[in-house]
Amino acid sequence: MRNPAWVIAVAFIMTVAMTGVVAAAGDAAAGKEVFSKKCASCHGAAGEGKDAIAKMMKVEMRHLGSKEVQARPDAELAKISKDGVGKMKPTAGLTDKDPADMVAYLRTLAKK
Repeated sequence: MRNPAWVIAVAFIMTVAMTGVVAAAGDAAAGKEVFSKKCASCHGAAGEGKDAIAKMMKVEMRHLGSKEVQARPDAELAKISKDGVGKMKPTAGLTDKDPADMVAYLRTLAKK
């Protein structure tokens, strides 16, 4: 007879492996530095989005601290920060650690 705890543990490990979850939590301070250099020109210093950029690109920029953005899983935010999405182009020059650091910083922007 199978041990239910063992089955659950294997299922959890398989799920984590298949979803590409960021393995280690990032460093918010390092993420803020990367964000300031790579993202703030469009997303604003505090993640508020720049109206002129949004208008020029004909997109809606949500505040990165909004419930809609904050509801996304870390792995998805890390992928978007690296690969871009929609009209957002991939971010050049990131290290392997930078996306996790930026996600940690984005979490600090959550509106309370």
